[in-house]
Amino acid sequence: MNTDFIKGVIVPILTPIDEEENIDEKKLREQVDYVIEGGVLGILAFGSNGEFYVIEEDEMERGLTIMVDQAAGRVPVYFGIGAISTKKCCHLAKMAVANGAAGISVLQPMFLKPTESELYLHFKTIAKSVPETPMLLYNNPGRVNYTLSANLVDHLAHEVENIVGMKDTSGDITQTSEFIRRTRDVNFKVFGGKDTLLYASLCHGAVGGVCTAANFMPELITDVYNKFVAGDLNGSLEAQFKLNPVRLSMDGASFPVAAKDMANLRGREIGLPYTPNLPTPEGPVLDRIRREMELAGLI
Repeated sequence: MNTDFIKGVIVPILTPIDEEENIDEKKLREQVDYVIEGGVLGILAFGSNGEFYVIEEDEMERGLTIMVDQAAGRVPVYFGIGAISTKKCCHLAKMAVANGAAGISVLQPMFLKPTESELYLHFKTIAKSVPETPMLLYNNPGRVNYTLSANLVDHLAHEVENIVGMKDTSGDITQTSEFIRRTRDVNFKVFGGKDTLLYASLCHGAVGGVCTAANFMPELITDVYNKFVAGDLNGSLEAQFKLNPVRLSMDGASFPVAAKDMANLRGREIGLPYTPNLPTPEGPVLDRIRREMELAGLI
């Protein structure tokens, strides 16, 4: 299975919506063009910042077809799966492949706390439902309250042919490094999941990052990656340092609304988050976001 295309900055693309909370096709197409022109090497549909958890399946399918059509082969479009049941995940995986997804990314089940044997079977079953399609694991302990272990990832990487990589959003660079160390013999593609640790992840052997920041400042986050792969390590580190204060300013806002707030501040007119979330109100949090964006020359 060719996995050479799985690399670089992949954006968990925002989902623009209208007043009835339906996907705004025109704005979504504009966002696809914006991130591609900003230098991303992949688009992740319906990741955490795409607000997957509130979107019905028919809307996901419509959104995916729009993104695949607009990307028009310029970059691969991956489909994020965050369902709890194995059966539902398999169903979504097949739907995604039928609609042109180049790969799928699967979050560990929320709310539950499965055993390692249960997780192994869960991920293996999903992968086997789309055996010709690359599958990435998505480790996000901050949202599901448990982590994928290095042992589990090691077994899946070596024993399931089309589980070919992962996104690690643990924020623990030692854990990210262990995922890389233990799977490097099978060319397993590990992505950093924290924008602020993209440079560090690359130093440990990650192939890129799945980066929220690419939604509203793609030129900054792709600069970290592009300079690193060109061998300009000092330049890459300086780009990371320029990015970090802006990215850290998001943390005071209600998750995940800050990404849409910041896109709107840059004039992207990306719209509102899905309710119950609301835009960040005027006050200290939004003031800090504005200040850091101004200092970085973004607004």
